[in-house]
Amino acid sequence: MGHIFNDNVEATVMGPNGKWLTLDDLPAPDTKRWVPRRKAEVVAAVRGGLLSLEDACTRYALTVEEFLGWQRNVERYGLAGLRATHQQTEHRSDDHRGRSSRHEPEHRHHA
Repeated sequence: MGHIFNDNVEATVMGPNGKWLTLDDLPAPDTKRWVPRRKAEVVAAVRGGLLSLEDACTRYALTVEEFLGWQRNVERYGLAGLRATHQQTEHRSDDHRGRSSRHEPEHRHHA
C-alpha cells in the first residue's frame, strides 16, 4: 500500500479491492453498518498514512483496541476476518482458552 502526495492530486492509498482511495472515498463518519469492506478501507487509510490512528478513532468513534482488532484480522484473514461472525467466533475461542478449571462442569456419580 502506498500513498501519493502531489500539488495537483489528492492524497491516496491503495484500498482493499485494489482501487485508489481518497479521504472522500472512506466511509462516512456516521457509518452504522460496518461491512468488512468499509472496515478494510479504514485500516488501509491508516496503514497508508491517509488518516492517523487517532483521527480514524475519533472520526469513527472507535477505541484503539477495536481498530487494532480490525487491523489484526485483516492481516491474518483478509476481508473474511472482518465479518462479525468471524470476530465473535475468535472472541469465544479466546474466552474459552482463558477459563480456569473451576468453570468446568462437575462430574457426578450415579448411585
